[in-house]
Amino acid sequence: MNVIIVFPRPENGKNIKRILMQSGFEVKAVCTTGAKALQCMQELSGGIVVCGYHFADMMYQELHDYLPPGFEMLLVASTDICDAREREDIVCLKTPLRIHELLQTLEMMAGELSRRNKRNKKRPRERSKEEEELLSSAKALLMERNQMTEEQAHRYIQKRSMDNGTGLLETAQMILSLMNG
Repeated sequence: MNVIIVFPRPENGKNIKRILMQSGFEVKAVCTTGAKALQCMQELSGGIVVCGYHFADMMYQELHDYLPPGFEMLLVASTDICDAREREDIVCLKTPLRIHELLQTLEMMAGELSRRNKRNKKRPRERSKEEEELLSSAKALLMERNQMTEEQAHRYIQKRSMDNGTGLLETAQMILSLMNG
């Protein structure tokens, strides 16, 4: 799990990095500004941002607003700041920070991110207009030449795709090539 640490005082970030690295977390960056943290996040597909409540260039709420998809925030702040936060989607640990609480919280957040990523991978991706047209053309050809319904043509392409171990679009392309060729 990628971790980015953001604290205005470099020594705070380095101490947390040391603790996390000893516990097996992959710390990608330790930053002192929100802008630098966001720059580091652009190169990653997701992870957890462990941060204080203010930096030289922004507050934690602003950083949260700019988080790329796939990132969660763990705010480390005083009881007053944690109790006053307005967003429920920011996990908060109160200072003074206890190492076991930090590690348990990060493990919980990493597990949740992992489960969410697995769910998102199971969702079929959206097809482009060209891909939809390719699939529709193959179905139309099957419907015309073999007197199939649209549903039957779709199932035929799905079955051939599974039998051949190819993708739906690749199978549709093969059908068009064979039947038009």
